Amino acid sequence: MANIPQEFNSFYLKDVSFINLMTRRIFNVLIVANPYDAFMLEDDGRVDEKVFDEYTELGMRYPPTFTQVSTTEEANEVLKTTDIDLVICMPGNADNDAFTVAREVKQVHPQIPCVVLTPFSHGITRRMQDEDMSIFDYVFCWLGNTNLILSIIKLIEDQMNIDHDIREADVQMILLVEDNIRFYSSILPNLYNYILAQSKRFSTEALNPHAAAQRKRGRPKVVLATNYEEAMSFYLKYKDNVQGVISDTRFPMKASVNRLSHMEEGDPEAGLKLFREIRKHDEFVPLILQSSETVNKQKAEAEGYDFIDKNSKKFNVDLRNLLEEHLGFGDFIFRDPETKEEVMRVRSLKELQDNIFKIPHDSLMHHIRRNHMSRWLCARAIFPVSQFLKHVTWHKLQDVDAHRQIIFDAIVQYRKMKNIGVVAVFDRAKFDRYAHFARIGDGSLGGKGRGLAFLDNIIKRHPELNKFENAPVQIPKTVVLCTDFFDEFMDSNNLWSIALSDAPDDVILQHFLKAQLPDALIEDFFIFFEAIKKPIAIRSSSLLEDSHYQPFAGIYSTYMIPWLDDKYEMLSMLACAIKSVYASVYYRDSKAYMTATQNVIDQEKMAVIIQEVVGQQYGDLYYPTFSGVLRSLNYYPIGDETAEEGIASLALGLGKYIVDGGQTLRVSPYHPHQILQTSEMETALRDTQTRFYALDMSHVGTDFKVDDGFNIKSLRVKQADQDGSLRYIASTFDPMDQIIRPGIYEGGRKVITFDGVLQQGVFPLPEILQLAQKFGAEEMRRPVEIEFACNLDTTSTNPSGGATGSFYLLQIRPIVDSKQVLDEDLQKISDEQCLMRSHNSLGHGISEDVVDVVYVKTDENFTASNNPMIACDIEKINRKFLDEGKNYILIGPGRWGSSDYWLGIPVKWPHISAARVIVEAGLKNYHVDPSQGTHFFQNLTSFGVGYFTINTYTGDGVLQKDILDAMPAVEETEYVRHVRFDRPLKIMMDGKKQQGVVLLPEEN
Repeated sequence: MANIPQEFNSFYLKDVSFINLMTRRIFNVLIVANPYDAFMLEDDGRVDEKVFDEYTELGMRYPPTFTQVSTTEEANEVLKTTDIDLVICMPGNADNDAFTVAREVKQVHPQIPCVVLTPFSHGITRRMQDEDMSIFDYVFCWLGNTNLILSIIKLIEDQMNIDHDIREADVQMILLVEDNIRFYSSILPNLYNYILAQSKRFSTEALNPHAAAQRKRGRPKVVLATNYEEAMSFYLKYKDNVQGVISDTRFPMKASVNRLSHMEEGDPEAGLKLFREIRKHDEFVPLILQSSETVNKQKAEAEGYDFIDKNSKKFNVDLRNLLEEHLGFGDFIFRDPETKEEVMRVRSLKELQDNIFKIPHDSLMHHIRRNHMSRWLCARAIFPVSQFLKHVTWHKLQDVDAHRQIIFDAIVQYRKMKNIGVVAVFDRAKFDRYAHFARIGDGSLGGKGRGLAFLDNIIKRHPELNKFENAPVQIPKTVVLCTDFFDEFMDSNNLWSIALSDAPDDVILQHFLKAQLPDALIEDFFIFFEAIKKPIAIRSSSLLEDSHYQPFAGIYSTYMIPWLDDKYEMLSMLACAIKSVYASVYYRDSKAYMTATQNVIDQEKMAVIIQEVVGQQYGDLYYPTFSGVLRSLNYYPIGDETAEEGIASLALGLGKYIVDGGQTLRVSPYHPHQILQTSEMETALRDTQTRFYALDMSHVGTDFKVDDGFNIKSLRVKQADQDGSLRYIASTFDPMDQIIRPGIYEGGRKVITFDGVLQQGVFPLPEILQLAQKFGAEEMRRPVEIEFACNLDTTSTNPSGGATGSFYLLQIRPIVDSKQVLDEDLQKISDEQCLMRSHNSLGHGISEDVVDVVYVKTDENFTASNNPMIACDIEKINRKFLDEGKNYILIGPGRWGSSDYWLGIPVKWPHISAARVIVEAGLKNYHVDPSQGTHFFQNLTSFGVGYFTINTYTGDGVLQKDILDAMPAVEETEYVRHVRFDRPLKIMMDGKKQQGVVLLPEEN
């Protein structure tokens, strides 16, 4: 390993925003000329068209428009109605006086740049000798090429923007010193053409078309000087940003007042004097001397300057070659310092990163000593790296291998920085382990995809999230297969008829699994496998999912596949997973949900998120240290918590466990020491996590099921203890002393208390959660729900004695609050008026149109073993309500939606989607902790569904069940009863105070 000095080892690259460059533009050009000259210029009236073609060919936007006038009156008329940015004056041979018109325009508008464009005839030359030329910024020789007009516009735009752009982004400058008007009128178009073509080439370093268009603004500026004095002042002003100097040999030393430099006698060695002076300041800046006097060639070469003969027929080719060789344009050609032979060629930043350790020692040393690396990066507008490397000189560090490592580290840091917060277009040549978030296709990213991109953007704009050492906050590496692939897949495989039919889910899935994905994706997927080398999650990202106003959370499938050495086996599993996610749009539950949300199923389109699974491998198992869901609104505040401080649910292992309603640890990020579940030993042993989910890495094959958890194992916490993953998140129950001790000890049951990360401060989890929730809610302008996962390194401690870990944000979606205003104080309503009352309710708002109540019969025959059958009964009743477009109040024991039917009735949201209020009722001998509607939370809040927790046996709330039992049943099964009131019940919920009531109709 190379020995790198500390000053170059840890460095910070500041990003450059190209959007702030080249902000001053020329949009409107006024041409002052007599009609004949203007016609000559327009070549049958096509100058606009030609300039437009020039712009589009070079990938530039905003071509200017031209207006022609020939008298002062006409000019004044135009200036009244149009903001003119540039005046081009064409003095003709006739006695029309373009000079007079231009002078009068300049008097009224001194800030507008003014240039002369003239075919150099004898008469005009003589005329210009006698004119006061001080009002003109430049004089050009016009021989009919529209390229020149483009160059004039770019030269003046460069002059307008150079000071700002150098301050903003360290943009480079090329200094052209030439007093001969004809010559600079011919060299400028060639120089600009080359620079603009180069900027089009280097824009491919950008990650998407929008960034590429902006990146072109970082091209080098051109500055024109016509005498020594002017050239030297430009050089001294911009000396830290000079890409190179191209200079004539003979030109005046001083500027003369009101006259053009080319009218003056030149100093035959002015160019050489200029270069000698510049060399005193900078030993490496490229200097190119040009002259029509061949005697100057020897002089230039003797002093180590490059030389071009102005008389050469291939002058432009010679100039282009020197620009490529010395100014950093084109490919980077590594040469053998002895033979000058090419030993390696690099075309892009990624190629340089891949090959930096393969470049021969002597060649790399040769280029580093001459600062070529920094100059090449500058020419490609990769300013942060180029500025950093510019200061890592050979004088300061004479170790080629250290330079290799520094260059590699700087490129990696730059690419990571550029990737964050950007949705890149997937490019096989660029996607590697430092890439981040890319899209394949041109369609939509879908709801979850947009959420991820948004999270990534929040991370980029709030560096405070990454202020904790050893705790980087990021999103997993992700590629989104956009919705256009879904359309193509459905059309090319003729799947619409089976998809929209009433066929069972598994039949629909089999049809989808037999269909074909486009072969073009194969190579892309292989590149992705190589970049992440981890198991992959394939998640639905539909147009409607996680949208601002409708929750489709948890309706479609998420599959996980293991990382395999056999890429083709992995490819076939990935293809099956994508097709299974596509199929889940048309499952029975999805269709029922569509009906409940009044959406049309054929409007739904599916993008697919393909991303690394956050976690670590333990034998055949793969899971993160913990996952969680963070909500910025806490409808169950306890103690001194407030609703606005938010709440997190934490669990060991994969997040699917939380979604499935498993037992989690609830904690407010602002009160990490106040956890109800671990406040007493008895509750800690009873109410903490005993099982967790992990991906089964040994389950290989294409036997995909409708159930997306078919290869997820539900395991006892003991397994995680054996894996060694509990170090910072568990405590140990000591049965001898009947006490729970923080940390892991031999023997004794391990209790998932998250003590290390919450109370001991080994990892800044509460702080990260506070920031994530703050920035998420601020950016979305409403309360949010955020999913996350975290890997902690349990094998070692960092220097400060804490844990090193990576925190991943997985998803963000809004919690849509009901807008209904609740003015009444619910606590003033008497119990007699209430059918039910909850002091622990979820939801907000008023509803007065429900007459039906569906409740689980909880007489002495009730047993939790019947809960799966109860779920079937409720699903059938719910379907009838959906068909009729009506709602009901649902009452039942235990935790609704729990995947463990001993804890509650194992319904999914579509089975109860017509319920307006859902009640968790306590039973005498059935002690189950109230849930928060775990997976339904997003659905509850979006649809304004109430979630009441009532336990009359502990005096918590009111439920007049005897009224319901006395009513006749509309429908009754062995387990469930449905009754109907004559008049609507009034439902009132106060979300901030957690109070909810359902009032009996007046006559009851």
